[in-house]
Amino acid sequence: MTKSHGITMLGSGLIGLFYTMTLHGQRKRDQVKVIYSRDQARAQKFAKEWDIPKATTDLAQAINAAQTDCVVIGLPNHLHEEAVTLAAQAGKAVLCTKPLGRNAAEAQRMLAAVEKAGVFHGYLEDLVYTPKTLKAIQAVQQGALGEVLWVRSRETHPGPHSAWFWDEQQAGGGAMIDMGCHCVEIVRSFVGKNIKPVEVMCWADTLVHPIEAEDHGIGLIKFANGAMGQFEVSWAFRGGMDLRDEVAGTQGTIWLNHFLRTGFEMFTLPQKREGYVAEKAETDSGWLFPVGDEVHELGYVHMFAEMFEAWDKNQAPMESFYDGYVVNAILDACYKSARTKLWEPVQLEDWRGATNVEKIKAPTQEYQGHALIKRERMPDGTTKYIFKDKKTGEIRSEVK
Repeated sequence: MTKSHGITMLGSGLIGLFYTMTLHGQRKRDQVKVIYSRDQARAQKFAKEWDIPKATTDLAQAINAAQTDCVVIGLPNHLHEEAVTLAAQAGKAVLCTKPLGRNAAEAQRMLAAVEKAGVFHGYLEDLVYTPKTLKAIQAVQQGALGEVLWVRSRETHPGPHSAWFWDEQQAGGGAMIDMGCHCVEIVRSFVGKNIKPVEVMCWADTLVHPIEAEDHGIGLIKFANGAMGQFEVSWAFRGGMDLRDEVAGTQGTIWLNHFLRTGFEMFTLPQKREGYVAEKAETDSGWLFPVGDEVHELGYVHMFAEMFEAWDKNQAPMESFYDGYVVNAILDACYKSARTKLWEPVQLEDWRGATNVEKIKAPTQEYQGHALIKRERMPDGTTKYIFKDKKTGEIRSEVK
């Protein structure tokens, strides 16, 4: 039997807009019935634009509305825990935007609340749901790259669109909590969520903006099997939004470019016009790189489809609150490392993955009874073999 769901949307900002646009434009049978905003005028305007029956500034009233069975949270970070707690108490499914919490302690309390209530919960990490990422993850899981050795994820842009992002207390941090959460979960998705993140090394600093939070960050994440993750985030990258991922394995490599180069390029001379090009685009003239369907390219379509299908089938989604908790724990360690300048352990009080993991070790090939290190075709057409003598340990080479 086909199910349909009534949704309470918490938040009328950019993320609430993207979420509503996706929900009303795709499955169609799932509709936003209640919109909550902290500003009444914005709530009413949003409701009128998206044909939503009820608009309110009362959080509890929005969550407990009789016409909805699902709460989607698109609020500032410091409001997530209150909204999740109320939704769990109401016995409603709850889907929360990233990051789940401002820190692991908040995230763990939210996880406990939904699991105690027995309600469906999903972590809305859209960037692991982009069409390119889903296909790349599938290829990795099918063994196309062999053992994953290293994953690099980069998100940079000119800075977020709302004031609260820039407030360290409301957000829980700066660029790392805002965008590093995306990168960390992308890394986990390729390395394998069953592999425990064990320690991190991180640099963070405030280089451009007059704020307390960091506007730049670079981190390394070491996993139990020896794989490494790397993230790069910045709120001062000029030229739009740059989303890129790289995955290196023992048998292959994947490069992904999600947004800055979309395959759609356009040149237009300056004129009296103000046109929307793409999220975080800085100009609407000169060379432009528009995005055909942002909610599709950024993963929202596949994310909500997978979430609601999993809920309908009484299954866990690909991204749950537990994933949000793990991400927060990794970022907590990153913030600590940025202060201490040391490798810091990832503190996971609740680890549900593998506990005994072997270190990555690719199968050793042989050359004339020795361990082959590398085989390379040279410019003159010969082949060079570099190998380790099994008896002496000496590394030698031969050309044939």
